[in-house]
Amino acid sequence: MSFAFFLTLFRFYFWTILKDWWWLILFIECVWLLKLTLFIWYHWRKEIYSAKENDMVLLEIKIPEEILEPIKAMETVITGFWQMYKFPSWYEKWWQGEDPTGFTLEIASIDGIPHFYIRPPKRVRPVFEAHIYSQYPQAEIFEAEDYAKNVPQDLPNAEWDMWATEYKNLKPWAYPIKTYIEFETGKEKEEKRIDPIASLLEGMAVLKPGEQIWVQIRCLPVLDEYLPWHDSAKKLRDKIARRKDAEVKFKPMAQEAAEFLIAGTVPEAPKEQVESVIPVEMKLTPGEKLVLAELEKKIGKLGFLCNMRYIYLAKRDVMFRPNIRLAMSYFTNFVSDNMNALVPAAETITKVKKNWYDWFWFIKRRTYLRKRRLFRSYVNRAWVGYPNPCVNDPTKSGRRFVLTAEEIASLYHFPGRIAAQAPTLARVEARKGEPPSSLPID
Repeated sequence: MSFAFFLTLFRFYFWTILKDWWWLILFIECVWLLKLTLFIWYHWRKEIYSAKENDMVLLEIKIPEEILEPIKAMETVITGFWQMYKFPSWYEKWWQGEDPTGFTLEIASIDGIPHFYIRPPKRVRPVFEAHIYSQYPQAEIFEAEDYAKNVPQDLPNAEWDMWATEYKNLKPWAYPIKTYIEFETGKEKEEKRIDPIASLLEGMAVLKPGEQIWVQIRCLPVLDEYLPWHDSAKKLRDKIARRKDAEVKFKPMAQEAAEFLIAGTVPEAPKEQVESVIPVEMKLTPGEKLVLAELEKKIGKLGFLCNMRYIYLAKRDVMFRPNIRLAMSYFTNFVSDNMNALVPAAETITKVKKNWYDWFWFIKRRTYLRKRRLFRSYVNRAWVGYPNPCVNDPTKSGRRFVLTAEEIASLYHFPGRIAAQAPTLARVEARKGEPPSSLPID
C-alpha cells in the first residue's frame, strides 16, 4: 500500500468525523474563549481596584539592641496580622475587582547589611505597627524606599547577573515544617538560645559591595471558604490513623435490580464491621504518632497561603557563585524527613538542564527568560504562576502552600544580638521617647 492510499484514507475519516462533530469543537473553543475573557476581565478590574484602594507600603523594621522575648513573640505578631482577612462577595470580586489582600515578609542584604521589611496595604498599616510594637516596644518602624527598584530593572544585563528560585512543599500542605519549638522551649537564657536565622544573617553580613541577597515570603490569610485546606488535612489525619467510615453503604435499589437481571447476581447483605480488639493507638508506630500530633496542632491554627522566593544578584565583576548557598542552607534547618520540607522548585531554578531531547533548544535564551520572569515577579510581589491561573490543591505539594503563624515565625523573626551576632545588622540602641504632656510648648 502506497503513502497516497493512507493519505486518502486519513482525509476520508478526518472529514467524516469533522462533518459530524464540528459542533463539539466549536463548543470547546467557545468555553476556552469564555474562560479567557473572564480571566482578562477579572485582572482588569483587580488592577483598577489595586490602583485606587489597595496601595502597598514598604516598612523597614529597625530591631532593638536586645530582644529577650523568644520567637513565640513573633508568632503572636503574625497571628495578629491574620485579622486583615476579608473574603469578597461575588459582586466585590467580579465587578469591583476586590481580592483577598496579603502582605510580604522580606529580608534583604544590601552590600552586606541585612534589613527586615514588611509590605502591607496602606489601609492596615496601623494594625501591623500596633502588633509589632506590642511585642517589640523598642523597635523602630519607618517607611522605606523599595530596595528592589534600586538596581537595574533589566536584570540580567551586561553589568549585573543573578540566580533565583521559588520554593515548594515536598508533601501535602497538612504536613508542617520543623518549627522553633524544636530549637527552643522559651525558658533558656538568650546566650544559650539556638536561633537558625543567625546562619542567614551571618551569611548576609559577609557579602561585598555590589552583592545582594533577597528573601521574600508572601502571605495571605485564608479560611476554608476561600481554601478548604482544613478538610484535606483532616482526611489525611484519618488516613494515617487508619480510621474507616462507620456508615454501611447500601447500593441503590435500581442498581441491585439491574445487576440481578443482567448478571444474575443476588444482592449480598451488608457485612458487619468487626471491631478489632487492639486499639488504633497500639497499631501506630512512634513516628506515625508524632506525625498525627503535629497534624492535629496545625489543623487547630489559622493558616496563611504562602509562596516564597530567593534571589542572589551581584555585579558580574564581584559575583561569587558559592554565595548562592548562603540562604539555601538556611532553609535546610526546617527540613524533616517525616514531616514537610521547603525545597527549591526545579522548574524555577535559573539554570536549564540539558536533556537528551532538548540539549540544543536555546538553553541560554531560556535561562535568560527565566531570570527575567523571577526578577519581575519578585519586584511586583506577584503570586507564583501570575498571570497564569494557579490551581490551589491542598492535597498536593507545590509552590503555593499553607503555613501557620508558628511556621512563618520560625522562618521570619527578629533575633537578639547574642543569639545572632551579625555585626552589620542595624539595631536600635535607645528608643526615642515622647515628650512629657506637661512640657510647655509656648
